[in-house]
Amino acid sequence: QAMPISSHFVWKGEVMRESETLLLFKAKASDYAALQETIRAAHDYETPEIIRLDVAAGLPAYLAWIAASTR
Repeated sequence: QAMPISSHFVWKGEVMRESETLLLFKAKASDYAALQETIRAAHDYETPEIIRLDVAAGLPAYLAWIAASTR
């Protein structure tokens, strides 16, 4: 998923305001390291926001769809 966002953050002592695109990837935990490295290699930021959020619960049908889609 890709969403345009307006980011406000402090970088190297300066308050920054940037238009960015937030990307959400759905992947298996076992694929995270490879996904992180792929994003890092392609990203032009010195320190991009790359975080892993584990799903604790969800609609069973949706979770089954995600499992099937990320084989």
